[in-house]
Amino acid sequence: MKNIDAAQKIAVLIDAENAQYSVLGAVLSELSKHGHLVVKKAYGDWSSNHLKNWKQPLNEMAITPVQQFSYTQGKNSSDAAMIIDAMDLLYTEQFDAFALVTSDSDFTKLASRLKESQIYVFGVGEDKTPTAFRNACDDFISTEILKTPAAEKDDIPKTGTKKTSGKKTVAQLRRDTELIDILRNTVTEYADEDGWAPLGPCGSLIKRQKPDFDSRKYGYRTFTMLFEATGLFEIERRENPGNKSAHTIYVKIKKK
Repeated sequence: MKNIDAAQKIAVLIDAENAQYSVLGAVLSELSKHGHLVVKKAYGDWSSNHLKNWKQPLNEMAITPVQQFSYTQGKNSSDAAMIIDAMDLLYTEQFDAFALVTSDSDFTKLASRLKESQIYVFGVGEDKTPTAFRNACDDFISTEILKTPAAEKDDIPKTGTKKTSGKKTVAQLRRDTELIDILRNTVTEYADEDGWAPLGPCGSLIKRQKPDFDSRKYGYRTFTMLFEATGLFEIERRENPGNKSAHTIYVKIKKK
């Protein structure tokens, strides 16, 4: 996964009407790995019973609530306010990345517009998030991956939703032909004459092609672990010249 420099500034905008308060802590912790969270705002009609449980986590995590009354019943009224704020923040030219926490495809155009201004866009939402929004982001993070047991207990079960499974076995990984094709094609793209490819660029290419790809969906914390788990690749860790404490990881497709 591409990591933005830790000194970079990130604006986090949360669509409370299409997000889960129980995973806010995990979401902010994940985003903090990529930079400094300068702005944290959540949008919704806070007079609604639907959002009554948000007060405590907003206070504890220093997230600024933005009130938007629902003018029409059944309509998500906070979308426009969130989009307007995003554009205002964009024009300040003070931010290197935006994180849009929502499972609503209505923010697809916003994500695309931010990218047009060369702003890195994180999308954070549930597995049900439409593909259009996922692909409009540079990096889409599934909240199912971030959920802790406590968070899962707090959430109200939804009909038809699938629970994220644990670590996939070698057999399960190999049966996933789409996954294996992605890994092999990426290695082939960067392989040298001996077939070795640096893992860093491979991971970056995968994220550019499939923003919602995450090794943790398969139960493996890193790309390296996922490649190793398939048993179809050789992994080699090489010392960097002049710095023996640093290593570059290379990957190669095993010969049949």
